[in-house]
Amino acid sequence: MRIKNLIFVAVLASILTACKPTLTTEPKLGIADTIAVKTYTLQSSEGMVTVAGTGIISTENDARYSFKIGGVIHRILVSEGESFKKGQLLATLKLDEIETGYKQAKLAFEKSERDLRRVQNLYRDSVATLEQLQNSQTGFDIAKQQLESVAFNREYAYIYATANGFVTKKLANEGEIVGGGTPVLVINESNDNDWVLKIGISDKDWATIRTADKATVLLDAFPDQKISGYVSKKLLAADQKSGSFEIEIKMEASKIKPALGMFGKAMIQTNKKQQYQTIPYEAMIEADGRKAFVFVPQSNGKVKKKPIEIVGFDSDGVRVGSGLEGIQEIVLSNSAFLNENSTITIIK
Repeated sequence: MRIKNLIFVAVLASILTACKPTLTTEPKLGIADTIAVKTYTLQSSEGMVTVAGTGIISTENDARYSFKIGGVIHRILVSEGESFKKGQLLATLKLDEIETGYKQAKLAFEKSERDLRRVQNLYRDSVATLEQLQNSQTGFDIAKQQLESVAFNREYAYIYATANGFVTKKLANEGEIVGGGTPVLVINESNDNDWVLKIGISDKDWATIRTADKATVLLDAFPDQKISGYVSKKLLAADQKSGSFEIEIKMEASKIKPALGMFGKAMIQTNKKQQYQTIPYEAMIEADGRKAFVFVPQSNGKVKKKPIEIVGFDSDGVRVGSGLEGIQEIVLSNSAFLNENSTITIIK
């Protein structure tokens, strides 16, 4: 009986061992989900190059007003940001010293005039010599010129506006001593058609743009107003700080009243033709200035991330100048969820 039990246990153990699964391989790793995407078929087009830029509103005519002569500032009659009219008095010097100099020059002139008349009478009576007469005449002429010079300078102890405009900045205050020609006020002379947008662009765009190219300006302060304009000036030197080249766009802003320093964006239509491809905005990722990326579907069900160069924007999408050569289609939807390890399935 004992032998039968041992045989039963041995048989049962062998059966259980045979039924137990044997781990002969490693467990399989999970496979990433397939991402469904739509694609966009590319088409080449030809059009004029459009250059975009941002900048600050200014005016064509800005100036620094100063006194011709030095002295103590008596009054400054305008404040920063205040507008003024042509011919308006803006600032004056204290006239005490100036008036004293004028009176001295006038007294010297009157004395030389009396001396000349006296010598002329003596010369007619043959008492004074010709040399004495000539010397008196020279002294009179010098005194006259000095009086005229002082009188002229006295007129420039005042600063008058030469045109309509407004004060950008005060560089001095009442009671300060300033030298002749030292700027006191920075002003902008403005009329309705004097406003310009100054933008900074790259050297490549600068070379593409020509004077008189048409432009459209949008101001943040007037988002619903499209302002027409044209390129009025191309500066011939780069800005030392930013390295960009400055372009001035003269604006036809008669329907609005902009202010100095407003931020604006411009689209300049050039005369240069360029081959480009337009892609939808949603196909583009990681845009930074003129650089961005798109995903291109591959034959093995993967995607490849391709850099592109943006040359402009329009109502249809983004104009791409380079980066898509030889490519037929790009990923349109779900680009934000993709990377180069993603598996995709294309849906229609």
